[in-house]
Amino acid sequence: MEIEKYFQDIEDKLNLAFSTAIKARSFGYDPVDYVEIPVAKNIAERIEGLISVIYPNIKNKGLAERIVELEEQYGAQNWRISFIISIEVANEKFCKFSNKKEAMEIGLRVALAYITNGVVSSPLEGFTRLEIKKRRDNKEYLALYFAGPIRSAGTTAVCIFVAVSDYMRKNMGYGVFDPNENEVKRFVT
Repeated sequence: MEIEKYFQDIEDKLNLAFSTAIKARSFGYDPVDYVEIPVAKNIAERIEGLISVIYPNIKNKGLAERIVELEEQYGAQNWRISFIISIEVANEKFCKFSNKKEAMEIGLRVALAYITNGVVSSPLEGFTRLEIKKRRDNKEYLALYFAGPIRSAGTTAVCIFVAVSDYMRKNMGYGVFDPNENEVKRFVT
């Protein structure tokens, strides 16, 4: 009973703060007259909110509900969910994208957001882009690009993300990177 009162108290104070912020914004002193940060009740809503910052079309299309469904099936914070949801997004289960590359990139961002519990900037700023490049035999492979904020994800999360990316590559029909001798030597060094 005490724990329920505790959480209700937190929710009441959050609602009061949010309504105060809405009232303050209505005075017109800020660049926008609404509160930009939505309240998220769970990891699924945090992920959808985070990814919708760069791809608004994914908002309210069933992504959050699907993540909840997968967590009921596999358990909360199970990495298998990141593998499954990345492919579902890439296959445009929730919304349409302008091209296959964009669909895969957003799918990977959703996976990284899930791996990091939707609480760090890595899905937006750490994983900067996906490119489709040509191998020496003219087949295509996926190239991932990262920036400094990927550190916020932590080593384990980044390793799982690379595995998800390879899973994406295989499921979407892309080849592996085929480095030349100089590139291999550079990696060894």
